[in-house]
Amino acid sequence: MLGALVSSSSSTFLSSSLGKSSSSLSRSSVPAFSRFSVRSMADSAFKKIQIQRDDTTFDAYVVGKDDAPGIVVIQEWWGVEVEIKNHAIKISQLDPGFKTLIPDLYRGKVGLDAAEAKHLMDGLDWPGAVKDISASVNWLKANGSKKVGVTGMCMGGALAIASSVLIPEVDAAVGFYGTPSSELADPAQAKAPIQAHFGELDHIVGFSDVTAARNLEEKLKASGVAHEVHIYSGNGHAFLNRSPEGVRRRKSLGDSDDDEAAVELAWSRFNSWMKHYLV
Repeated sequence: MLGALVSSSSSTFLSSSLGKSSSSLSRSSVPAFSRFSVRSMADSAFKKIQIQRDDTTFDAYVVGKDDAPGIVVIQEWWGVEVEIKNHAIKISQLDPGFKTLIPDLYRGKVGLDAAEAKHLMDGLDWPGAVKDISASVNWLKANGSKKVGVTGMCMGGALAIASSVLIPEVDAAVGFYGTPSSELADPAQAKAPIQAHFGELDHIVGFSDVTAARNLEEKLKASGVAHEVHIYSGNGHAFLNRSPEGVRRRKSLGDSDDDEAAVELAWSRFNSWMKHYLV
């Protein structure tokens, strides 16, 4: 969720796509890095691995059958926390079963509130994040998955779409409420099939509002790849997030919709897309 972001964000690759938000955070309100929580993945469902790319190593978390089709699941701006773990587990259990991998783009840090999450995202090396995703895709293909897709939510949704443009090994992508800036990737150059989901009431101008969704659709038409863009009436940003913490965060950032039918429809469309291109 990016409702607290402002157009002066220091993130080179995302700030141009955000525009002005209805609320704002000054840099002085952002806590120091010492306040960030470094959490371990306690869920027994996940296997923790390390992946190397270039001259760096990062943690990743895997769940699902070894030989199943793979899906890289990319975090929201919060980091690798309860909501993205819930999504990865759910995806692994969809028919016919997927092997999901979450790369830790923040290297163990998690934002506990919107100010911390903003600061973490502002400091993200976006080209480096794409390299992390590429290494994750290749790890899955080297470890039992014949085909691999990429998905993500919010910040992760933008990176999922960028992955279709920038990572040749990606076989399909699904992005939820996020579009990449033109500096990072042009969806008109997409090479893998893309499905995208947006809330009609999303207020993040230029990134995940209806105008951004329609602009993405036009670019995907120009790309020539198979694509679908779905807009969910009456829903706001991050509408998939249904954990108690996720609902609380959404309400604190101005999104109070509660539409289980839209959530189920989005997951059904996601499953059909990934099953078609990966199985």
